[in-house]
Amino acid sequence: MNTYRAHGKLLLTGEYLVLKGALALALPTRLGQSLTVASLDEASLDLRHPGQATSTLFWTAYQPSGLWFSATLAPDTLEVLDTDAPAKAEKLSQILKALQALNPKAITPGLHFTTQLDFDPAWGLGSSSTLLSLLAQWAEVNPYELLRNTLGGSGYDIACATANQPLFYRLENGTPQVTPVAFDPPFAEHLFLVYQGKKQHSSEEVKAFNRHWEETDLTAELQTVSTLSMALPTIPYFEDFRTLLQVHEDLLSRCLGREPIQRQFPGFDGVLKSLGAWGGDFLLAATDQSYEAVAAYFEQHGLDTVIRYHDIIL
Repeated sequence: MNTYRAHGKLLLTGEYLVLKGALALALPTRLGQSLTVASLDEASLDLRHPGQATSTLFWTAYQPSGLWFSATLAPDTLEVLDTDAPAKAEKLSQILKALQALNPKAITPGLHFTTQLDFDPAWGLGSSSTLLSLLAQWAEVNPYELLRNTLGGSGYDIACATANQPLFYRLENGTPQVTPVAFDPPFAEHLFLVYQGKKQHSSEEVKAFNRHWEETDLTAELQTVSTLSMALPTIPYFEDFRTLLQVHEDLLSRCLGREPIQRQFPGFDGVLKSLGAWGGDFLLAATDQSYEAVAAYFEQHGLDTVIRYHDIIL
């Protein structure tokens, strides 16, 4: 029986433009996902049908509230035989097929895969990217290749999955460049992560941005965002940090033709910045207010998940 671990992710700077080569500052999270792979004689399986058990793959996925979904798959074709969540099981089947193409010897009959998420999958912290990383670790394949052959995207989330600290991430001619960075802001007690109550579909966001990129010259904005990414870890003063967050948010607003998140919360005493795909998932609140005051403010707006920075970021 083997167990693997992957961290979740948040993108502090470079959202969208990281796809085109901008330098991004990415934050691995304490919350993540684990994978246990057991053979038939190790797993606690129902052996009332031993013939089926030895010729089937078993998948059981858990989230904090309990069972997320389960499935059985044919080990030769990786087609779904039975499941309580057809859409999730079909996505899993496609990922396993891509994994098998990279390592044909990895998947054998009678394996039992068990995953455990530390966070609500709707939070957008990387339920899919952590899964790809976990499977790549187990099968000993390149996780970026697995990403390219399945979900697509910049790959910063794959980098976060096995990182132990914040990192700079850049695509150079399509090749990931990952550099650990010392980012431990002395004003972290003034930083809070707020879940906006809606999961964004990254693939759709990427398609929309790619269309916008083809229609607009964003070369200058790409360079500015890279400069901001480099600067943020060096800022010792909270007010300067908040100013750079606001500059980044305003720049992306112009690039995307979308309203900054701050305008949705006009009475908030502090700076708000979108993280990752705009319009959902988490936002960063940088404020002198206490945790209790921040939580009370967002609760009035129907948002009840507010997390202190160091409670979630590695």
